[in-house]
Amino acid sequence: QVQLQGSGPGLVKPSQTLSLTCAVSGGSITTRNNYWSWIRQSPGMGLEWIGSIAFSGKPSYSPSLKSRTSISRDTSKNQFTLQLSSVTPEDTAVYYCAREYPPQTGGFDSWGQGTQVTVSS
Repeated sequence: QVQLQGSGPGLVKPSQTLSLTCAVSGGSITTRNNYWSWIRQSPGMGLEWIGSIAFSGKPSYSPSLKSRTSISRDTSKNQFTLQLSSVTPEDTAVYYCAREYPPQTGGFDSWGQGTQVTVSS
């Protein structure tokens, strides 16, 4: 069974970069047709897909966040990361990593526990 564990600082200052890491166990992030996503949830926005990285290493981003988002991976550690730059208080949310499965369906079958990130000085 695939399990995901997100981690990273819970407090980020405005204008700085939010950085989170998702460690995957029970499966390889390079397994064909697997896509690994970052999603966030806030009272004002609800559930929002941030972006993903494919098994091939190719990232995809939400158009509304693309200019500020970078998703990468470390295959040797079987983990992928999120970097969201120039953050503001509106970026405050619970951030989840998840596996998109079946591929290209918009569904997710495995989720991390969620990390609360607050943007504040």
